[in-house]
Amino acid sequence: MGSTTPKQFLLLDDVPVLMHSIRAFSQSTSGMEIILVLPEAHISTWDMLCSEHNFSIPHLRVAGGNTRGDSVKNGLDAIAAAKGVVAVHDGVRPLVSKEIISKGFILASKGHNAVPCTEITDSLRQITTEGSTPIDRSMIRRIQTPQCFPLNVLRKAYQSLSFRNFTDDAQLVESLGFAITLFEGSPENLKITTALDLHLASLLLHSDSESE
Repeated sequence: MGSTTPKQFLLLDDVPVLMHSIRAFSQSTSGMEIILVLPEAHISTWDMLCSEHNFSIPHLRVAGGNTRGDSVKNGLDAIAAAKGVVAVHDGVRPLVSKEIISKGFILASKGHNAVPCTEITDSLRQITTEGSTPIDRSMIRRIQTPQCFPLNVLRKAYQSLSFRNFTDDAQLVESLGFAITLFEGSPENLKITTALDLHLASLLLHSDSESE
């Protein structure tokens, strides 16, 4: 990103990226409990930003761990409910739509482990010891979040001692024998990783506001 400011705190149309993400979930359905997991050293900065931007959407703040998996587990441990549906979302995907959130929760409420994805439009090649070979892109999907699960399934997955070895929750859940249900995501549900991503997100926000 080329910035000393953590990506989730960068401004997107004068509002921190993370606030857009939280607002998307808050507006998607009533009664949703939002748990925000942040590095412990960033919590005071977040509190300051909430005050500065008059951000009052209810959410529980939880300190993260040493790895991504530890952070998700800390968030899970903060859930008081015995059953229900849980979504794990990248805080730097601020343009997630109500439709994607709703679809994921509906599928999870029916017992599915629901993961949004998009098709690959670029040609792909796999590097080999002899050079490279083409990959059939019709058989490949780009994975997004929120990844939505029955609460008991994700809790069981994080009882596994190997949870730190996985880069997303779908991989962890699948390793225990649970099936993954893919559903259609959106190219607009982009992850803010580079300065270009931030610029594209701003353009998309303006495009959406002009179409309303």
